Amino acid sequence: MSDGTPTSLRTALGRVRGLGSAKSGTEHWWLQRLTSVALIPLTLWFAISVISLVGAPYEEVRAWLARPWSAVLMILMLVATFHHAAAGMQVIYEDYIHSHWLRLAVDLATKGLAFLLAAYGVVAVLKIAFGG
Repeated sequence: MSDGTPTSLRTALGRVRGLGSAKSGTEHWWLQRLTSVALIPLTLWFAISVISLVGAPYEEVRAWLARPWSAVLMILMLVATFHHAAAGMQVIYEDYIHSHWLRLAVDLATKGLAFLLAAYGVVAVLKIAFGG
């Protein structure tokens, strides 16, 4: 064509086929759903536990957290919560931040902060559970 538009016999569908997510979003979607499902019983366990410990002295709460199942479930809840939050924020960034570099910077900062907070929480649980 003389107006500078490239000529092609391919249809619009043919031009975009294979340029979608390339299935890269499937793993992200499944991990988001998996953490959602995992957080349901973990959050219920946490809420019931906290309610049962209202007014308890520090020693009793520490003894509760020192039980292996309590410590393991608390660590699982922390890791799942921060992973779920970071993955959810990534989706928001992908939808609303159009600058690639800004989106990448904000996403990396969010993931870094989530990792830092999760690690801090895990260390706190271990420190409380095993005295220190």
